[in-house]
Amino acid sequence: MAKTYYTQDHEWLRVEGGVATVGITDYAQEQLGDLVFVELPEAGKSLTKGDTAVVVESVKAASDVYAPVDGEVVEVNEALSADPALVNSAPAGDGWLWKMKLADESQLEGLLDEAGYNAHIG
Repeated sequence: MAKTYYTQDHEWLRVEGGVATVGITDYAQEQLGDLVFVELPEAGKSLTKGDTAVVVESVKAASDVYAPVDGEVVEVNEALSADPALVNSAPAGDGWLWKMKLADESQLEGLLDEAGYNAHIG
């Protein structure tokens, strides 16, 4: 069964079988406004926690999305190239950004659960 984690930088991770699907939270997409462009990482790219993984551009500003843990990109959401607004309409669903094979699952211990994230955003 997949378990969902959150970062203080407003990313979510849904982890199943050592692979994390990563996206931004509903709160984050609301703050950004309507997305008009998403720059995704290349499959096979190694990411270290804190690295810029994705750049999203909205009508308000450009913003970085950071790697929440160490790992290797195994898939990106190609649908976002044609329709970046999927991140706005379904941030926890069809608007996911990338999938990564986790390098160290113990890094998940430092992340927030849903209640902790909700407390963080107030």
